[in-house]
Amino acid sequence: MPREHKQRGRRGTEKKRKHEEEEIEGEPAVKRVKTSSDENSVPLPEPWQGDANNDASEPIATPFYGTLDESEQEYFKHADDMLELNQFSTTEERNVFLNSVYREADGKELKIANSQSCSRLLERLIRVSNPEQLKTLFQKFSGHFLYLVQHRFASHCCEALFIRSAPIVTQELLAASKKDAVPADPNAVTESMENLFLYALNELEGNLGYLMTDRFASHALRILLFVLSGEALSERTSVVKSKRKENVSVNGISSGSNLQLDQRTVPNSFSYAVEKIISDTVLGLDTNYLRLLATHHTGNPMLQLLLRLELTKLGKQRAKNEGSLIRKLLPDEPIAEGTESASFINSILYDSVGSRLLEAIIEYAPGKTFKALYREFFKERLSVLARNDVAGYVVCKVFERLGKDDLQEAVRQIAPNIGDLVERNRTLVIRVLIERCLVRGVDASEIAVHLEGAYTGPDGFDISKLLYVERPSSVEGEKEVKMAEPPPEQMHGSLLAQTMVSVPGALSELVFNAFLRAGGEVCIQIAKNPTASHALQAALKSPNASIIFRRKAIQQFYGNVGDMALDSSASHVIDAIWQGTHGLAFIRERVAEELAENEASLRDSHVGRAVWRNWKMDLYKRRRADWVLHSRGVAENESSPNFENREGAKQEQNAVPKSKIQLARERHVAKQRKRKHSESGKTQGRNNGRRQADEGGQMTKSDEAS
Repeated sequence: MPREHKQRGRRGTEKKRKHEEEEIEGEPAVKRVKTSSDENSVPLPEPWQGDANNDASEPIATPFYGTLDESEQEYFKHADDMLELNQFSTTEERNVFLNSVYREADGKELKIANSQSCSRLLERLIRVSNPEQLKTLFQKFSGHFLYLVQHRFASHCCEALFIRSAPIVTQELLAASKKDAVPADPNAVTESMENLFLYALNELEGNLGYLMTDRFASHALRILLFVLSGEALSERTSVVKSKRKENVSVNGISSGSNLQLDQRTVPNSFSYAVEKIISDTVLGLDTNYLRLLATHHTGNPMLQLLLRLELTKLGKQRAKNEGSLIRKLLPDEPIAEGTESASFINSILYDSVGSRLLEAIIEYAPGKTFKALYREFFKERLSVLARNDVAGYVVCKVFERLGKDDLQEAVRQIAPNIGDLVERNRTLVIRVLIERCLVRGVDASEIAVHLEGAYTGPDGFDISKLLYVERPSSVEGEKEVKMAEPPPEQMHGSLLAQTMVSVPGALSELVFNAFLRAGGEVCIQIAKNPTASHALQAALKSPNASIIFRRKAIQQFYGNVGDMALDSSASHVIDAIWQGTHGLAFIRERVAEELAENEASLRDSHVGRAVWRNWKMDLYKRRRADWVLHSRGVAENESSPNFENREGAKQEQNAVPKSKIQLARERHVAKQRKRKHSESGKTQGRNNGRRQADEGGQMTKSDEAS
């Protein structure tokens, strides 16, 4: 527990005693609270707590479900360790283990969910459970969801349960003919997963007002909305996952597959439930409270999600409705300078939390609303807003919705200020602008001119400045420190370089010429940098790269191919050389020769073995003519040496080794096949010999007769 802040020593005790005596003798030392009658005071609106007749108008204290005794805690901790390692020989063995854990946890599910040490076990169980087990657990949680989603540990179990149960709804919807089937187990849950979700929603429905801002319940509520709407959910969805969320996983089962959902079909009852949640939320909250939620760390993501679902699932025509969420936030028509809506937009434009809601408004608002916002707030201020570290993200969203003519005007505003943006490390704005120019077909040569001036060096455009890579002349110790802790700007510089090489014309030529001027030492250093090497790979594989550039760039690595193949980052550059040597067969063979010379060191390294497989070097060593024909014929048109990729190599290493009896069986089958093949060959040879002898005898008889 956190301790009370106390001042140590005799002076602290004496000061506390005098303070208590003053409070007893005079008025209590309490700060005066400003009331609503005070001048210039604005009373905060009460948050919506559901319907007026609902008894659950205020958060109810979480009931105490009891605690696990020492023996139970020890058992469940041991089960958690076993499930995390997942070292079961077969799937049947793991299923037997899961059934035994579920039997032991029967009646203790709520205790386990609220336990700090054992709630992780329940999360892992949910990840590997079958539909019947998930239904049983869902039914055990029914009636307690209002308390569980607000609990620090149980809320994570609810999130995992919602995500893992969502695909079951679609499966039951597609297999509706099996709904009336009688289960073999009389204790099995016959209720559909659709109804279980609706029961859980009924528990939360009258309390959405304070759950939206609850520290733990808001995450579960957002996931529930994703499930009901049928929207795709990924780990990168910032409105769902917290940055501090612990990654609870099972070895051998990818956590990503359990924490994401594909877009799927949902029943009509779910669509109606989403519409009702949005309508009730808008009716229960006034404009002032909604605007307060815009800058609330927990309420803002919920507001983003509601706005997104309203404008995508319910149609953008809903924005014309007076009761819509976007009209509650921006009620003025038109939105002009001096109105409350304009003041609200200007206030959240520079707010680190509120600007995310403005990004959602710009992304999903109807075209008419966006054009009005663009003309009023962004058209004449793009160059100023792009320099701000918060408003710059909003400007990127604006770029994504601009047409060709407006985008050309934006390029004319932003291009002269590129040097200032580079100094402030606002390369994201430049990158998004280049991407939109490529999509809309806008000429980006003006951007290339100012980028060359911003990253200029002794010989022109300096690629090492863009990628934040030190020259080889720097001190070795400093270089190691920088490699261990790369600056965050390095990733943005690498992404900018990758975007530049994808644009034909001046931008890509700027990067190509810079790599050639940098020399072999700098290029090798870039290749060995985990972040910067992606830019070099993109340059070698770019369709805009000429044969001359690819030939000169790859020749810089001669003599260092073996060393680069052993590096975890530079080995990907060696893989990219395969596509980079399209049309340059002699250079591809030259690189293969150098890999063959370093065969021993490559086979001793995991990274080297991956490169060896990708380049099909075993075929090169044994049947070189076949390798040459294959590389020149089939693989010339492939994006990579599609022999055995790194994923296949990792799966091969992670595969369970075969037993001796399995190897013996395989050898026996191979011998039988070889024996049958040889016997069929001998039989065919004998038949051919007899046929030839018969033909020869017939020819002799005919000669004698003649």
